[in-house]
Amino acid sequence: MTRMSAEERRESVIRAAITEFARSGYHGTSTEAIARRVGVSQPYLFRLFPNKQAMFLAAAERSLADTTRVVEEAAAGLEGEAAMYAMATAYQRLIAEDADKLLMQLQMNVAVAAAEAVGDHAFGDSVRAAWVGLWDVAHLALGADVAETTSFMAHGMLINTLVSLGFPAAHRVWSGFEVPVSSAPS
Repeated sequence: MTRMSAEERRESVIRAAITEFARSGYHGTSTEAIARRVGVSQPYLFRLFPNKQAMFLAAAERSLADTTRVVEEAAAGLEGEAAMYAMATAYQRLIAEDADKLLMQLQMNVAVAAAEAVGDHAFGDSVRAAWVGLWDVAHLALGADVAETTSFMAHGMLINTLVSLGFPAAHRVWSGFEVPVSSAPS
């Protein structure tokens, strides 16, 4: 059996943290659960990350980076409506294939909002920066048109809401989408 390097172990912790935080949220997830999922001790986790917040932020940044990569790859070589369609389809597929992707996005929003509510404005800085990176990728693919980018991102947030609430694909709330809604539960 080959031993993992510290970087490989760190990657496995980030993947496990995404799963645990997605399912239980920031406050509902223990570092013990993350350690158990990875198969390491809690003290080992804290050699890789200084604290739970750092684990959450690494998971959030990775989740947004993965989403950004999917959107960017979908739009490669395309412009305007073709890019929008490709990005929307890729995003829908992403959240349809891995419920933790959607759940992690929702948990990020909750965790940052909760921190902001108690005056911790720094907690969300890296999450906001990663989200701006996603915005920028979509913005450039859509011809740097602010209205198009806003509409595209707003549709993505609406898709998140409808999928998380479990609206079936045939429900009338999906009728305004021009892109087929493959991610809606049947």
